[in-house]
Amino acid sequence: MLNEKLQLNQEIFAETTEMVSIRDGLQDALLELGEKNKDIVVLTADLRDSVNIGEFAKRFPERFFECGVAEQNMVGVASGLAASGKIPFIASYAVFSPGRNWEQIRTTVCYNNVPVKIIGAHAGLMTGPDGATHQALEDIALMRTLPNMTVFTPCDYNETVKVIGAIAQTRDPAYVRLVRPKTPRITTQATPFDIGRAYVVWEHESPVTSIIVSGPMVYYALCAARSLASENIFTEVLHIPTIKPLDAKTVIDHGHVSRAFVILEDHQVSGGLGGAVSELCAREYPLPIEFVGVQDRFGESGKPEELLDKYGLHTEDIAEAVKRVIKRK
Repeated sequence: MLNEKLQLNQEIFAETTEMVSIRDGLQDALLELGEKNKDIVVLTADLRDSVNIGEFAKRFPERFFECGVAEQNMVGVASGLAASGKIPFIASYAVFSPGRNWEQIRTTVCYNNVPVKIIGAHAGLMTGPDGATHQALEDIALMRTLPNMTVFTPCDYNETVKVIGAIAQTRDPAYVRLVRPKTPRITTQATPFDIGRAYVVWEHESPVTSIIVSGPMVYYALCAARSLASENIFTEVLHIPTIKPLDAKTVIDHGHVSRAFVILEDHQVSGGLGGAVSELCAREYPLPIEFVGVQDRFGESGKPEELLDKYGLHTEDIAEAVKRVIKRK
């Protein structure tokens, strides 16, 4: 059942549940931060409206920088602003930032350990019609390997607002992964969020496995857990909005209870959330793991739901992975 302590959206499974753009969460959080803190600045690479930061540009034109199609330069400018005491947010498509400017992020941001906040929009298969060239499926792997970098994958609008607000208060580099389409409201304003914490969003006292997930795929994990419960297969869903630093204690504690994991992500199965969790388990508590994600393939054009079906990331695929991992226990 849904974890009542987290005050989640109780209408999440209803056909009428509200769908809201995660990019709106970015916009609203930046507008609020801009009003409160004059050191907040925003940069983009010719994608102002696509990543939904146009309102910030209108309200705070002196703190908005259009860098053009020059992502490497954008990072260098942001690094300089950060070294001068500003808190820069740079926003682009994830295939371009961090995909195109990874070396500049590594050297000018992470090596110097300055608080540049990187927003990678249009990530994952859910980018849909834009196709393989614009579907970032490797970005988490790229970013979590960088020293000093923190990595976040919020699940919905409300959590995006909280993530953006939280990283604005830190002096660390940060990467926030956002998807393109509207997503169901999973959390509410009252749902807690702290950097580095994982949350049990679907609970059972004796789960046969833990479904570990992040980002908007949390919705599909919840749907799978609910469907499995109707078959008397009881799981839990552990949402990890902070991939780095990983909440190692919570992950291992739940591994001792369920003794099996299914890891779900809209990303290559190599190097992302699954890589982070399996590295931890190999070191501290080996157990059976099934990976539900993109299996070493590029994406393609299509509607998000069609792509989740084709690439084996939908509710039925998650349920089948749970059944497979139970047999391996």
